[in-house]
Amino acid sequence: MLKRKNSFLPWFIETARIRNEEEVLIQLEGVSTREAALKLTQKEVWFTEADVKKFSAKSSPINLLGYAIINKEEPIGKILEVIEQAHQMLCRIDINKKEVLIPLNEDTLKKIDHKKKEVMVHLPDGLLEIYLDYIT
Repeated sequence: MLKRKNSFLPWFIETARIRNEEEVLIQLEGVSTREAALKLTQKEVWFTEADVKKFSAKSSPINLLGYAIINKEEPIGKILEVIEQAHQMLCRIDINKKEVLIPLNEDTLKKIDHKKKEVMVHLPDGLLEIYLDYIT
């Protein structure tokens, strides 16, 4: 959904197709020319979670939204946001109303179970305590 300038009415998606792992081409309702579409490039776009899952590649990190993070066999929270960085991903979860960033890299990530919607990790000792004990 994309908001129209000076309007509270959203644009609606007519069609969408995956161009590659990082791009999705969308056709917006009421936008029928290349010139009109170019005016909208580089604008922020909000998709519903259902649309993200529908149009993104199955292996895309964004599909981990809502998955449970399991640390050493103990559930610690659901993924609320995925932050992609050069050498790792960070998954934002909330524990006791505190934001916690869980690194997913070759050292911490053990397994992703798409059927159970779980991400199994082995976090370094003390990582969670840094967030939970010292952040107010």
